Amino acid sequence: MKVLIIEDEAALRDSIHKYLEHQGYVCEAVGNFLKGMEKISLFNYDCVVVDIGLPYGNGLDIVKELKEIESKTGIIIISAKNSLEDKLKGLELGSDDYLTKPFHLSELNARINAIIRRRNFGGSKTIQFNEIQIDPEAQRVTVEKKPVDLTEKEYQLLEYFIANKRRVLTKAAIAEHIWGDDYETVSNYDFIYSHIKNLRKKLLDAGCQDYIKTVYGSGYRFTDN
Repeated sequence: MKVLIIEDEAALRDSIHKYLEHQGYVCEAVGNFLKGMEKISLFNYDCVVVDIGLPYGNGLDIVKELKEIESKTGIIIISAKNSLEDKLKGLELGSDDYLTKPFHLSELNARINAIIRRRNFGGSKTIQFNEIQIDPEAQRVTVEKKPVDLTEKEYQLLEYFIANKRRVLTKAAIAEHIWGDDYETVSNYDFIYSHIKNLRKKLLDAGCQDYIKTVYGSGYRFTDN
């Protein structure tokens, strides 16, 4: 799952970035309004964590922009102001949640998890696709209750596939979502094929059906039909 952090306080931004990456998210972080607007115009995110008070602009305008472009991104506003007016304004614009500084990083992580589950998986604490079950909090995958040992990238691929089941996902979209900004530095997408090949093999070895279908010239589809 991919998260964008828009926070001008460098120490807090770095702490959030490091903590969420340790939790298994693909994270990108910027420090001002203009860079935040650029990011949301170029890339898709599962969740955006945005401060209200930013250099060159207001975080609420980023919330407004996400809603105007009909983004499905979850939004959490963070602010040093314990202001009911700011909170209500953010929620009216379409943000999903609001945290007042200072806050525990574990609390932010729990809020992000809840938003992503609600948006992608109907709020369920576990994700079920036929014989596959995923526990997002533990990042544990089982097939017919048999554990499947996946690498971090393989796990992220599987979760992304199931969140977008039956949709064609291009190699570019997969690379952007799983590898973040780093995908722009590669000359081809051979590395995606290798990760998908390994994921498919592990699922098949565990007794899973082959749900990963290659759509020639386009990308991949995760489907049972």
